[in-house]
Amino acid sequence: MTGCVLGFDFGARRIGVASGNRISQSARPLPALIAQKGQPDWTRIEALLSEWRPEALVVGLPLTLDGGEQAITRGARAFADALGTRSKLPVHLVDERHTSQEAARRFAAQRAAGSARRRDAENIDSLAAAVILESWLTQTHR
Repeated sequence: MTGCVLGFDFGARRIGVASGNRISQSARPLPALIAQKGQPDWTRIEALLSEWRPEALVVGLPLTLDGGEQAITRGARAFADALGTRSKLPVHLVDERHTSQEAARRFAAQRAAGSARRRDAENIDSLAAAVILESWLTQTHR
């Protein structure tokens, strides 16, 4: 058991990625992946799985504010299913409502501190993946 978990914030154009650790219950963003015509870059995902050797995967589930599903929710579920089939690892879905706001808040704080620039905004999806992953880590290890 490595304690490593990878988190994903699925999007039709970009997929945020984060690595996390069960022991520290922390996560950090990794470079986001570009999706082509709604299809993930499976070659890059397989390279990440090989590099990080996670014991589990976490995918954000984009529900509406009232908990309903939408087109992107179905896309995230399909991505999670394919990820589990391809990786043979457990995949956990996490309600990602409000994670985008938290990621934006963290990004603004990084900019204010001088550790991020406007051009780094393309990594906000991976910052959201880190928030999703941290949420799962703290929920599963209380």
